[in-house]
Parts: sequence; C-alpha cells; structure tokens
Amino acid sequence: MKNRSFMIFLTLTGFLFMMFSVSCQKEMRDDYAIKPVSFTEVQVTDSFWLPRMETNRKVTIPFAFQKCEETGRIENFEKAGGFIQGGFEGIRYNDSDVYKIMEGAAYSLSLRHDPELEKYMDELITKIAAAQEEDGYLYTARTIDTENPPPGAGEERWSNLGSSHELYNVGHMYEAAVAHFQATGKRNFLDIALKNADFIAATFGPDKKKGFPGHQEIEIGFVKLYRVTGERKYLELAKFFLDQRGRMEHPKKFPEDSPFSIYNKDWYLQAHEPVTEQEEAIGHAVRATYMYSGMADVAALTGDEDYINAIDRIWENVVSKKLYITGGIGASGRGEAFGENYVLPNKTAYNETCAAIGNIFWNHRLFLLHGHAQYIDVLERTLYNGFLSGISLSGDKFFYPNPLESDGKFKFNQGEATRKEWFDCACCPGNIARFLPSFPGYVYANTDDSLYVNLFVGDKSVLEMGKNTVKITQETHYPWEGNIKIILEPEKSGKFTVYVRVPGWARNEPVPGSLYSFAERFDQEPELKVNREKVDIVMEKGYAKISRTWKKGDVIELNLPMPVRRITAHEKVEADRGKMAFQRGPLVFCFEGVDNDGHVLDRGIKNGTEFKSEFKPDLLNGVPVLIGEDQNGELLMAVPYYAWSHRGVGEMAVWMKRQE
Repeated sequence: MKNRSFMIFLTLTGFLFMMFSVSCQKEMRDDYAIKPVSFTEVQVTDSFWLPRMETNRKVTIPFAFQKCEETGRIENFEKAGGFIQGGFEGIRYNDSDVYKIMEGAAYSLSLRHDPELEKYMDELITKIAAAQEEDGYLYTARTIDTENPPPGAGEERWSNLGSSHELYNVGHMYEAAVAHFQATGKRNFLDIALKNADFIAATFGPDKKKGFPGHQEIEIGFVKLYRVTGERKYLELAKFFLDQRGRMEHPKKFPEDSPFSIYNKDWYLQAHEPVTEQEEAIGHAVRATYMYSGMADVAALTGDEDYINAIDRIWENVVSKKLYITGGIGASGRGEAFGENYVLPNKTAYNETCAAIGNIFWNHRLFLLHGHAQYIDVLERTLYNGFLSGISLSGDKFFYPNPLESDGKFKFNQGEATRKEWFDCACCPGNIARFLPSFPGYVYANTDDSLYVNLFVGDKSVLEMGKNTVKITQETHYPWEGNIKIILEPEKSGKFTVYVRVPGWARNEPVPGSLYSFAERFDQEPELKVNREKVDIVMEKGYAKISRTWKKGDVIELNLPMPVRRITAHEKVEADRGKMAFQRGPLVFCFEGVDNDGHVLDRGIKNGTEFKSEFKPDLLNGVPVLIGEDQNGELLMAVPYYAWSHRGVGEMAVWMKRQE
C-alpha cells in the first residue's frame, strides 16, 4: 500500500510541489517580514518591459544557448559524460554560463509553454546527469581530464577553492534546477542538484572539511534548495560557508606575477574579516553583492541580527560613497572591484552588468527585511540605467563594463565602446537571460494585511493576502510618463493597507544620502487620488500609505511630475566636480557624439540652461530626448543612458562640464 501511494505521489507533480512547499514552511520558523510576489503571478502588459521580455525569450536565450554550443561550453558536459572525446575547452567557470541560461529558460517556461525549449532543456539535463560523477561531484573542468585540469582549477578536488569555482558553478546549478522543477514539475534536474548538494554536505562542515568558495553564489543556491525541500542542512551549509570567511587563512596558490594572483587577495574575496564585522564594500563587486544577498537570506531564515547589522552598514557605505548615478557599482577594473570611497571615475568606470544585477538582488532583499522604499529607489535606478544598458535593444549584444564616459576608442577588461556578441568570460549574457523573465517578481510584495506597489509596470496580477485574494491591474506609460493607475479587485471586501512607493527622485532625493543632489528644488508635489478623489499623501518609509476597506473596482491614481532635473555630485567625488548630469523620472541621460556634431567631451552647459523633453517615437525604439544648448548656444541633445551605443562608435558623456 505504501509503495502504491508513493508512486501516485511521484506522478502528481503539482501535488509534489505543494508538499515540498508545506514541508519548507514547517521547517522555517523565521523568514522575510515581507513576502515577495512570485513573478508567475504578475502578467506584464507593459509597453516598455513586455517587448524586452519577449526579446529575451525569442532572441537572448536561444542566442546564448547557441554561443554555448559554439564555444564548447555544452560539449564540455558531453565530454565529461562520455558522449564524445576531447579535452576541456574554455575557462574553469564555463559550466556556470550554461546553468544561468538554463535558469532563464526555466523562468520563461513558467511564463509560456514552449515544448521545443522544454525538449532542449531535457536533452541538456541528460548531458549534465552523465557528466556528474558517481559520488555527486560535478565539475567538467576536472572530470574530463583529472590529470590536466585547466589553470586555476587546482591539482585535486577542493585544493584551490579561491579560484576553482567548483562551488560557484554548482550554486548556479542549484538555482537553475529549482527554477526548472518549479516550472515543469520534473525532478530530473533537481535530483542532480540534490545529489551534488548532499555530497557537498557530506564533505564540508564544522567537523569536516573547512573552506569557503572564492566566488560567492552557492549560499544563495543552498537557500533555494532549502526552501524547496525543507532540508535544514542546506541552510546550515549556506551559513557555514559565509562564516568561514575571515576566520581561516586562505591558501595563497599563485605567485604575485601570475595573472591569477588577484585570487590571493583576501580583500578581493571579501575574506579580510569575518562577514559580521565588515563595514565597507570592498573587493570584487559581483562576489560582494552575491554574498550580501546570501547573508540577507540566511538572516531572514535564522534571525541572525549580526548579519543584518553588517549588510546594513555596508549598504550605507555603498549608497553614500560608492554608487554611480546610474546605479552601477564596482568602479575599479582591477579586480572588477569597489574602489575607494568617493573614487568614481567615469571613463574607466567598470560597473559590470553582473554587479548591477547583484545590486538589484541585494536591495530587494533589504527591502523585504526592512520594508523601506529607499532600497527600491536604488533598485529602480539600477534597473533602468546600470542594468538595462548592458543589453542591446536587439537582445544579442552585451556590455560587460558600463562606463559613464567614452571617447569611442578606449578599451579595457572586456570593455569596449560598443556592445559585443560574446565574451571569453561570458557571465553577463547568462545573467541577463535569467534576470529579465524574473523581473515581474520585483513589482509587488505583501504581508497578510499590506500590499506594496514597488515598481510602476503595466500588468495584471493576482496576490494572496491572508485569507483574501486580490487582483491588481496597473496601467501606466512609465518611465515616459508619471501617471499610474492601480485597479484593485479583492475577492472579498476587506480592510488592508496599500503602500504605493513615491520615488526619491519625486521627493527631491536622487539617491538616499548626500552622494548626489538635485541642483535645484522642484516644488510640485506628487498627487494621489482614490476613486477619483484627491487625498492627502501620508508618507511612511518612502511610501504613500492608504489604509481603508477595499472593495472590487477601487482605483488608486498616482501622478508623479517628471521635469528634467540637473544633478550634482558630492564635492569629494573629484571626477564629477564642476559637472552636472541629467535625469527625468527614473532615467539618467547621456550625450552622444552622433547627436551632437560628433563631439561632447569638450562641451559645457551654463548653469540655469533649461532642457526640454521631447518624445521621438522613431528613435531607438521610441525614447524621450532632452534638448537644450551648450555654453556657446549650440544645440545639444541627450538620450537615455541605457540606449547609448546603438548608432555607431563615438563620444559619450553622462556628466557635462558646468559653466558658471
């Protein structure tokens, strides 16, 4: 009888997922104070975002898989699994690129049924299963030829954790496997991940092997496995790897003249101090934000206040001293790292696209912990500027670094003045592919008696709030216009609070803190209406708070004025001293040579010069432009920063000289 019941249980995949979820809830005594809304519950209808999500589905994901085939990334799994012969091709962390794209594909399957894509995924999973060694170890860089692993992989298993990416790779595999399981109900990928996770759990721990991954990621992956299975050991392993940093000596594996010597540096790996004692963002920016995100997850699930205090301190350091006006982070090309406080060069700004995505992950988790709109303000700035610039409008070209100034010639660390199809280190395309389909999950959040409207995106959504179900329809032409209409349809009339974010830029605050300021105050206030009647805006933690008994058909309208604003930087930011940048709504603008007689770097703008916004439907898929004059009275035009470098190589500047 038990066997028969178990077989029925396995065939009912939907029921299986429900049971896993229940198991997870039983195990978790703590979690985020605010619940994220699953991206699958948010149907985007938005004229700005929906085309980008469709381009990601139709172009970016297939293109990225194609490049993985062309560059041997997928063949590495075939070689490790014995399907074909040959040596390892590429770099030791190439497995992770395949996993990230698979995660994006799984998210797309959650949103739209695609038998062809699902079949392709199953074929890939078969190759990955074959590449996995009998004990669960999975790392094609070693399995293909254990005697001759590629540079940085280490002579034997776990012998060079600082640079091998053995743990980093499978962390991305865990995320992809969970996404695939949730999208399809199939266990084929999840079982591979669990076999590997159990092997790592048997290998590492307080009474076992000590160590930590040079590149953080597995911590996030372990938390996702914990949420799906309820297995406490996965959460404990995430915390174990975090707590090892700064508490044990990291072996120095490379001579100082080696191209890999950067991996020796504890600051680069955020291993210079225990994670709970760190106060400043330093080292590799992507690794750092993945670590801070993992710390937030572990803190939410364990109640560890020391973790929360640490990431709060570090966040204050970033937003007050190390954040670009585009939301980009990681100023230094050396180590793809955070720079010194207030050192924010424009031409050599690294601002890796992956770091922008990591910054979004981190700020979203901080919002879920604290319920403050300041984190969404940073998230939004990064989303519309620092992240979106990383991918072309066509979906098949990418920026690795995202500088704020270009002479059209300068190249550095995979960075050029134009987007490229692919990179030797191709982390950014895969990260973009997995982020875009999950983007709707950032629009809303809720508790049993509160609804948070965080981003302004046209959509139709369904939220479970306590014992009530609430349908939401959002209508807007954001980011072009600031009129937002939110229609609520609760299943049952009931009292709850709706928190509608009033962005910092609409409250005369470009970013939290004093790193950037608007050059002049704008006194027109946002306007709020409920059922067409104007109401006073009662602010709480950056939100307009509306508490009432809601019934089907109630409408909230928020009008955010969108004047063109001039921005100045803190006087300690030498690179921006005597300069100004321009913003309208959430968008930062830049000046390109193609629009301005071929040159912008030698031009300035008089204080007080007025710039007008004008929408151009035939330019760059339709964008607003800013039009004004330079110091000599000659015409100047600016386009949204995310859309630069689509019309040939030339000069570009976000910050323009300010003429008295």
